[in-house]
Amino acid sequence: MSSVRSPDVSSRDPYELDRLAEELATRESRKPSSSHRPNGSFEDEEELSAAARNLPIYAPLSHDDPYLSADTFDVEQFLLSRAYTSLPDLRTELRDYLATLKEELVKLINDDYEAFISLSTDLRGEGTRLESLKQPLGDLKARILESRKTLQEIQDETKEKLNRRAAIREEKAFLHSLLKISESITRLESLLLISSPEDEDKDPSAVTGLPLASRTDTDADDRGRGSRAKHIARVAAEYTQLLYHVSRARIEPCAFIDESQWRVDRIKSTLSSDLDHLFASTLSALMGGKEHNGRPSKVSEIEKSKLYADVTECLRTYDVLGLWRDAEDVIRREVVRDFIKKTIYPGALTAPRSPIVPHTPLPVTGRTSSPAPPQTASLPPRTPYTPFTAFASKQNPFEFALRADTSSSSIASAAILDETEDPLAALYNTILRFVDRDVRRIMEIAEAVCAKSGSRTRAGAENDEEPGFEIMANVVWAEIGRALMDELGSVIFAAGKPDEFRKHHETTQAFIRALEFLAPSVASVEAVRRHIVFAAFERRWQLPVYFQLRWKEIVARLEEALATTKLERTPTKALAPFVTPQAAAVFDAVRACWSAEVFIPDLSARFWRFTLQILSRYKTWLDKNLPPLEPPPKVAAAVAAERTAAAAATARASTPVPTEAASAESIAADEALLQQFATAITDIKAMETQVMKLWREELSAVLPDNTNEGEQGVSPEDALKHALSKLTALVPTLVNQIVLILSRRGCDALLSMRSIPSQFRAMSSSKRMPTEPSYFVSLIFKHTKAFFAIQTVDGPGAALKDDLLRPIAGEVFELVTQRYIYFLAAMKKTEESLRKLKKGKRTTYSLFGASAREDDGGRGDEEKIRTQMILDVDAFGREAESLGVAVNENAAYRSLVEMARSGLTDDP
Repeated sequence: MSSVRSPDVSSRDPYELDRLAEELATRESRKPSSSHRPNGSFEDEEELSAAARNLPIYAPLSHDDPYLSADTFDVEQFLLSRAYTSLPDLRTELRDYLATLKEELVKLINDDYEAFISLSTDLRGEGTRLESLKQPLGDLKARILESRKTLQEIQDETKEKLNRRAAIREEKAFLHSLLKISESITRLESLLLISSPEDEDKDPSAVTGLPLASRTDTDADDRGRGSRAKHIARVAAEYTQLLYHVSRARIEPCAFIDESQWRVDRIKSTLSSDLDHLFASTLSALMGGKEHNGRPSKVSEIEKSKLYADVTECLRTYDVLGLWRDAEDVIRREVVRDFIKKTIYPGALTAPRSPIVPHTPLPVTGRTSSPAPPQTASLPPRTPYTPFTAFASKQNPFEFALRADTSSSSIASAAILDETEDPLAALYNTILRFVDRDVRRIMEIAEAVCAKSGSRTRAGAENDEEPGFEIMANVVWAEIGRALMDELGSVIFAAGKPDEFRKHHETTQAFIRALEFLAPSVASVEAVRRHIVFAAFERRWQLPVYFQLRWKEIVARLEEALATTKLERTPTKALAPFVTPQAAAVFDAVRACWSAEVFIPDLSARFWRFTLQILSRYKTWLDKNLPPLEPPPKVAAAVAAERTAAAAATARASTPVPTEAASAESIAADEALLQQFATAITDIKAMETQVMKLWREELSAVLPDNTNEGEQGVSPEDALKHALSKLTALVPTLVNQIVLILSRRGCDALLSMRSIPSQFRAMSSSKRMPTEPSYFVSLIFKHTKAFFAIQTVDGPGAALKDDLLRPIAGEVFELVTQRYIYFLAAMKKTEESLRKLKKGKRTTYSLFGASAREDDGGRGDEEKIRTQMILDVDAFGREAESLGVAVNENAAYRSLVEMARSGLTDDP
């Protein structure tokens, strides 16, 4: 594109308008055809943008030009910005701009000339004045630095004094703390009747034997036990303060603390020993273990309340000191261990039961408020209960409220197992009564102490032990679990006898749940389940061995029943709703897996997979033992075959397709096939119904949602339906086989319609029109009715009548209708051929009109045949309607009716 030049006034065309007109014409001639928009405007499809088509804006040089006002002048960028100006014109423009700048500079100097000239004269003598000002500034700086130094020294001295005072204050506080520690140690030794080192130095023979003897005197009056409990609680509070001061003093190394540590340890051991002795004596008195004159004493209710108050004080002291395990050891030694040794021993299950209280099945009137005991092996429930719902409790087992009446509360809250003919249950009941009577109140008190003090929320204790009392886990269950594994493990955990093993497992799990109901809180139950003895106890159950024994037992019975390789219906209805012993055996195997006599909740995953395998085994057995199946033709294929046969018969109407009646052997074989197919369908549908009923009533409640571990993302119900769908997938194939056989028998009955024309021609002398359908019409659905036990006593498909009568009858009706159309078309073709033959042989003249009478007789026979065909077709439709077939909606039947009602066609 040519550059834009400044106008030349001397030329004839200073603005070069002619040249611009030529360029515009050239551009218009090269412009492509424009398309007309709906609003009447034209769209320019030229590639140049709108900015490129516009003429450049001419901007004269000025002070605001970005290229001239830049810090660094760029010649190239400036020239590119004036690309539309020629170099001579640019030079002229720059010279004009230079002249403008010079003119402005001169004007600026002229305006401020006086100030410009006086600028140099006004600065004379300023140097001397500045030098005179510089001297006092140096002296001032020196004095300021000296003052700063003095102030810094004073500040450092003051800070040092303050640090010494703080150190002295800390040492004073530390000395006060040491004095408190010394006084606390001395006071604790005096409270605990421990001889101090000064006393031992004065009198070495005066040891702590006498005070200890006084502290450990078991014959002291019980009335002083409460004061001793309060005394020890006071000592414990003082001891905790001592430990606090000692921990504060140990921030820095201290020889006094190191020298006094043995005295602190002696105080701790003495306090622990006194507390253990007091707690043990209180528990012994509470359990009624003391004897007077050789006879055991019985604790009254008032004394028991006082003893429980002492137990509460002792447990509170243990909690303050953090000696939870020591308290558990005392309870284990004084309360639990002796009872466990006397109760659980190798011959405990074979020992004769006490005859003092005879067994009676009638409920005890004093236990009317107790919850219903769970059912055990003697009365197995239909649906096995889950481990967490073994007992129905009407009370809250996790209440912390302390009961005043211990005996009545234990009777009302104890969950007792049914010990009828079960020595293990009787043993467990003895343990439950003991825990409820002697240990439960102590556990509740300990739990209340922990809840009040908040000891369970502490970060932890020594040796990374759990803070708080865990009497149920560490004492009760630990002793019971170890004794059961050590003394009775060979009897309880023996899986060689599956029935006894399951009974022992069920009873033991019920006992564990009942024992957990006696726990004072949910945290105690969780502690029991986390305990190492509980984990070892659960591992002792040889559940895989038990499952293998049950698997062999169930599989042996199932395979014995499936050894038969033929589907045979049983004559009786003892196996209802099944009709074969094989299907009944399969369902019995499935039901046996989940029966109360076999099922164990911990093996639910294994029994679930075994159930699916049993259903798959039944599917394999059916595939192997079903008779060979004929290719099941669809209705469309059958129609095509009939039409092909009809087209072939049209070429030779006088020679119909030969169709022979079935032999007796063929009919007997078809009856056997119908029997087997109906038997298989009946069993498959009964299997699906019964298995889904079992799922809804039992399996869905027993089986957890994540049992199906093999298939991720598939629920157990979906897996069961998928296994049953493999069985039900055989039903459509078997139904097609039944339809094929029944339609073949119905088509065989249609063979008799070929004799209708000859029958009426033989009776041409009779002028009576037919009024009843042919006999063969009632035979078309004879086998279908016999199959579904319609108008008969029994039939193979009697149980399938409600589900399959209508679809099977519809399919049979469709196929028989197509064959009926074929036979009727062939017969009409034959009649038309006979008419043409008679017309060819007829003479052209008859004196007496004999030919006319013969023609009238032939037409009369044809009308009789047509009437008979209409009667037969109508009767055929009524027979199908009686079986539930919608004949009016069937296109093939409508074609059959039209064909039967239409007459023979005459050639022109």
